[in-house]
Amino acid sequence: MSLQVNVVMLGVEDIDRAKKFYADGMGGELEQDHPGFALVRLGGGATKLALYRWEAVAGDAGVESEGSGFRRFALHYIADTRQEVDDVIQAAVAAGATVLKPAKAAEWGGYSGTFSDPDGHLWKAATNA
Repeated sequence: MSLQVNVVMLGVEDIDRAKKFYADGMGGELEQDHPGFALVRLGGGATKLALYRWEAVAGDAGVESEGSGFRRFALHYIADTRQEVDDVIQAAVAAGATVLKPAKAAEWGGYSGTFSDPDGHLWKAATNA
């Protein structure tokens, strides 16, 4: 058996706001929609996002829900072009994201920028083109 990621569960403050951001704003497909839970399929056969209330995720894991700082991970969107990086960040902002680091040439030779969704989850859009 090899490890794989099929679903990324994000703890969110407001399920409806998260659904609007990921489905309506970022073009995901709402696959399941239940009170307190939504499953969004991202484009291109990508990993799915499970959206649960923050406290429910913490409770399920058996940890405290306090704290809102860096969550020790970032999601990445790997683009084919610099224009695609710019387009993804622009769509995210239009959907309610906050730009944390504007897209620019990176020291490793690529091009990238970082934004956070309405719940503070970090996203990097990047290309090595």
